[in-house]
Amino acid sequence: MTVKYLYMVMRINVDCNGCYRKVKRALLEIPEVESHLIEKKQSRVIVCGSFVPQDVAIKIKKKTNRRVEILETGDIHEE
Repeated sequence: MTVKYLYMVMRINVDCNGCYRKVKRALLEIPEVESHLIEKKQSRVIVCGSFVPQDVAIKIKKKTNRRVEILETGDIHEE
């Protein structure tokens, strides 16, 4: 079975440093997420790894108590 690598772009309101730390801590606690990028000014979070997108969004919402909106998901093709 091949492992499927995905990327997901989410909109999360990150308006202060405390919110940024909350989101970062929540992402680091999810083992399926291999890398992440938090764009504070655009209120976007991009994650990569082998995960189920809805599960990751729900985990982040529960841990941060913030509204999470999935904007885009897709496969990462390794050749």
